[in-house]
Amino acid sequence: MAASAVVELRQITKRFPGIVANDSISFSLEKGEIHALLGENGAGKSTLMNILFGLYQPDEGQILVRGSEVAIDSPNKAIELGIGMVHQHFKLVQPFTVTENIILGMEPVRGGSIDYRTAAAKVEQLSKQYGLMVDPHTRVEKTSVGMQQRVEIVKVLYRGADILIFDEPTAVLTPQEITELMGILRNLAAEGKSIILITHKLKEIMEIADRVTIIRRGKVIDTVRKAETQASVLAEKMVGRSVSFKVAKAKAKPGKPVLEVSGLRTGGGRGASALKELSFEVRGGEILGIAGVDGNGQKELIEALTGLERVDGGSIKLLGTELANRTPRTMSEAGISHIPEDRHKHGLVLDFGMNENMVLSTYFRPIYTRGPFLNHNAIDKHASKLIEEFDVRTPSLYTKARSLSGGNQQKAIIAREIDKNPDLLIAAQPTRGLDVGAIEFVHRRLIEQRDQGKAVLLISYEMDEIINVSDRIAVICNGRLVGEVLPEETNDRELGLMMSGSADRSGDTAGALHAETEPTTGGDSR
Repeated sequence: MAASAVVELRQITKRFPGIVANDSISFSLEKGEIHALLGENGAGKSTLMNILFGLYQPDEGQILVRGSEVAIDSPNKAIELGIGMVHQHFKLVQPFTVTENIILGMEPVRGGSIDYRTAAAKVEQLSKQYGLMVDPHTRVEKTSVGMQQRVEIVKVLYRGADILIFDEPTAVLTPQEITELMGILRNLAAEGKSIILITHKLKEIMEIADRVTIIRRGKVIDTVRKAETQASVLAEKMVGRSVSFKVAKAKAKPGKPVLEVSGLRTGGGRGASALKELSFEVRGGEILGIAGVDGNGQKELIEALTGLERVDGGSIKLLGTELANRTPRTMSEAGISHIPEDRHKHGLVLDFGMNENMVLSTYFRPIYTRGPFLNHNAIDKHASKLIEEFDVRTPSLYTKARSLSGGNQQKAIIAREIDKNPDLLIAAQPTRGLDVGAIEFVHRRLIEQRDQGKAVLLISYEMDEIINVSDRIAVICNGRLVGEVLPEETNDRELGLMMSGSADRSGDTAGALHAETEPTTGGDSR
């Protein structure tokens, strides 16, 4: 082991029923470096790091920390060794303050009671030292997703960690928050912390990593220095084939309106994220992208279009039929499919098998029933077809959804929703948590739906995705439509200004564009 290495994993193997998640993996982390762990969904990245953090125990292999072999049989042991992990899904108690969350389980005591003041002072000191800017006294439920992630970072620093594991840290962040996180990671490395970054986002790796280890189907493919490689080379090693970063599509041929939204109002009493007289349409044969910073009405719009929440006013028409305030099943059966932003809350029943999850919204149809009972043979046959067609990697049809990687959970949802052959496909953050190969696959599927004459409504916080996949872009800010642009006539800067409310093209009527307006030039406003 190199003298500067603080962690070394030797020949780590971990098996689960029906799958070898880690197959004799070796990995090292040097002091003060940012080492990216790159791989497809289900490649074994998170499993390997869960072993280092004590959540799993390896079947074979050795773990060395600062040159000494150790047995990490629990997260408490990992913390004792100075290892901290910031999970993709945060482990915070929402009604508690920032300080209460950070000290939970190791509360300092003075005079028989919790010494909250001293703890808050230490939280504030750590926050300032690493540029995290968290308020020790704010309740977590009142903070943004990006701020909650910062709380998690302070939590591991408070416990004395100098080896930090970040599991897909940008999956739920806005572009602005991602930029801020990159700065935080640099500060941590400059202070001597050693960082393992689990990710599949090549742009972030090329921006911040020192070294990259690529894992494919449980095996290490290569370890390279970032300065000596290129994103295209990493992508090919990750998925085992060349990957296109451009979305190949012909020019759209829009038909008649499929979805017509007029004067939509919702979220009354819930503040700035409510919808305010929102009007737009999506035609068959086109992809309309909704661009906007998270929290500007996207959630309310999706809930209104899928029947999850009632609207206060306005109209929602699908092929001329009014659907406002109808039930989710009515909306679904009318021809709307929904790829939800939160796959755990709205996309899957995590303790159901994959076969059952594939028919969550269609199980009542005659093909899947036999009298008053489910026809399990028909359900299994249907699930097998979709799992194969969409390359959902699962040990078996009956594996619980919670056992799959986040990316494979997402692919299962996309398979189910596209298979319903909808007139309107609502895709909310459809590539969140997916690797470049899977992103390419999903984009191709969305474009196939468009080319079959379907209407696609794409809601994404990824600027590149909005520009590359959409045929038209509608920008939402503070619950209002502030304008529409064509992707080929705009850029990151103009969209960023519109998203922040600094530029307004809302003088356009729904479906119209200022084609004569030249896009603002310049760099990315994020």
